[in-house]
Amino acid sequence: MIKMLVLDVDGCMTDGRIIYGNDGNETKSFDVKDGLAIRSWLMLGHEAMIITGRRSELVSRRAAELGITLLFQGVKDKAALLREHCDRHGLQPEEVAAIGDDLNDYEMLRFVGHAFIPSDAARQMQALEHTCLQHGGGRGAVREMIEMLIAHNGEEAAFMALWTSHA
Repeated sequence: MIKMLVLDVDGCMTDGRIIYGNDGNETKSFDVKDGLAIRSWLMLGHEAMIITGRRSELVSRRAAELGITLLFQGVKDKAALLREHCDRHGLQPEEVAAIGDDLNDYEMLRFVGHAFIPSDAARQMQALEHTCLQHGGGRGAVREMIEMLIAHNGEEAAFMALWTSHA
């Protein structure tokens, strides 16, 4: 059973573009369908963690909207942070899935039992043993991954029951 999901932000939860306004404010675009899938994952009783190399108030806001309390920004060594968290909480790598799109995610994806990359991930990420998703970052990749994880866990009926009265 996969119990925890680890999300990179730029290039996975977003399309990787960072837009700066004349006022210096940063803008990012998040996919609403990814958000519903993340909320569903949490509602099913699983954990979700964001580990990102950058710092952004927008990411803090998005994590709060989704109910993600495990938020780590400005992380240089994502794999070390994740290993430490798993050790502290008794999680095995096979119980963890992660999505990443670029070289700073490489070691983290090698650590987890279920690694995913968006269709537009960096070329070097193709060398990993992973699942390459059909959707790009910020365009449904996270939703696609979560639906696969829910199927892997045998939780499709529970997932549907969260949002329908007919499941």
